[in-house]
Amino acid sequence: MSPETPRRADVAFSDLAALQLEKLTAAQTHRLDRALVAISVRPDIGHPLGGGGRLRDYRDDIDGVRIIYHVTVRQTIVVIGYVEV
Repeated sequence: MSPETPRRADVAFSDLAALQLEKLTAAQTHRLDRALVAISVRPDIGHPLGGGGRLRDYRDDIDGVRIIYHVTVRQTIVVIGYVEV
């Protein structure tokens, strides 16, 4: 990996997100994948959800994707759920 390339975080899915993933079409999976790449490069890209929790909300209105996730102390992105917007 070159010095200019940021390290990507690992991505894991909650049970709910894994079930959602199984039902996606190829086009939906492609849009989700693009959003996951953005999050894995910049885990802070999403907005914190209220309540002082660690959940973050990432929305990409161009691709019509919304991902709820949190970042673990080991810099793993755990996707809680996915919604088309």
